[in-house]
Amino acid sequence: MLAPVRRGPGDGHDLVTVPTRIGLEAVDLLRLGEGPGPVLYDATGETLGFLVPQGTTERWEVPGSACVPTAGPAAGGEGRPPVNGTGWLIAPERAAATTTCPDRLREALRRAGRTLAALDRCRH
Repeated sequence: MLAPVRRGPGDGHDLVTVPTRIGLEAVDLLRLGEGPGPVLYDATGETLGFLVPQGTTERWEVPGSACVPTAGPAAGGEGRPPVNGTGWLIAPERAAATTTCPDRLREALRRAGRTLAALDRCRH
């Protein structure tokens, strides 16, 4: 998982990280609506990170995910992601918004989990 970064008041966004499989399904579900904000992938390919509004960390309680603060703007200089060791799955300039709505993300993750659980049951 991506590590939290210290920041000052008013700096940055929060980052919700999830396993890649559920994250990709959630991205697809979010695209059916308004679309997600910027989305990161980590260097190992194990997690995706959704940029959400600052303050989400204090009220994020979704099993199988983590929410941590990030420092600075959504994109560092020259379009670099705000977290070392990551790349853009959906870069800020291609995202539907500057962040993903936490309520929409929460619902997309729940739906994605149900969908993937149903697929897993069908395979057995």
